[in-house]
Amino acid sequence: MQRTTLIPRQIGRCGAAVAAGALLLTACGGEQDRQKPTDDPRSMVPAGIKAAGVLRIGIDLNYAPVDFKGTDQQAAGIDPDIAEAVGRELGLRVEYVDTAFDKLIPGLHAKQYDVVMSAMSDNRQRREGTDDAGGPVGPGLDFADYFIAGTSILVRKGNPKAISGLDDLCGHTVALQRGTTQAGVIDRQNAACTKAGKPLKVKLFENDDLALAELAAGRADADLNDYPVAAYVAQQRDGGKTFQVVGAQLQPSPYGIALTKDSTELREALLKALNRVIRSGEYDRILAQWNVSDGAVQNAVANGGF
Repeated sequence: MQRTTLIPRQIGRCGAAVAAGALLLTACGGEQDRQKPTDDPRSMVPAGIKAAGVLRIGIDLNYAPVDFKGTDQQAAGIDPDIAEAVGRELGLRVEYVDTAFDKLIPGLHAKQYDVVMSAMSDNRQRREGTDDAGGPVGPGLDFADYFIAGTSILVRKGNPKAISGLDDLCGHTVALQRGTTQAGVIDRQNAACTKAGKPLKVKLFENDDLALAELAAGRADADLNDYPVAAYVAQQRDGGKTFQVVGAQLQPSPYGIALTKDSTELREALLKALNRVIRSGEYDRILAQWNVSDGAVQNAVANGGF
């Protein structure tokens, strides 16, 4: 929506690639906890946030089941459930600022909220504030990583274009949400497809619902999403009659709570709170409720993305 090291509790659909990539993360996270075994996360909250009593979270509520609006129009999903549990550990009320995904990072730097928690992958480019070529695009970020998710390909039910992997997308039209990890994946794939003489046609949209509508209408041949979202959409949309997930998960990586580089104190408080939620069993209960236990990690860590 990528890391010190996160280890998935269950490899499951995330695959061996996640386990291999995660080895670095766990060591750092374990050391972090050993250094501060008795710290109360409430005592680590920055003074300004503690005085306000509120943790303001930038989030794009248009990405079920991770982040969306429930029937009461309030924030619902995996991220809000984990955020509420973290807020209780920190002694803070959680407040959500609904923002388009590609505006979340600029809004964070503009101090419109304290953190971003919105199915955002912790990756090198976001940490360094660079594009895929290494060019600067803005200030870098820090992350508190808490979940593992890969990218999945969604197609129309019956898979009429016989797509099973990235190379099968060459020569086809792909609909995507702007500013996501998946947009970067397709940008790189398009270079390979163009070299092979079968360039992709890429349609970028403000939100994922618009991209899915393009796919459902037959104006696109595929959509790329984080695995939890793709699986949920395929199962829930029109009773499972419209979409299906094809192929294996691609490039599994951590979701992280994003912070500005000068928010080290808050990052450490979040990590401590996240690890308390994990150890309490509440984390497992939340993931089980949303049928995403395969993305569970053993501990939260800072900047564990690849």
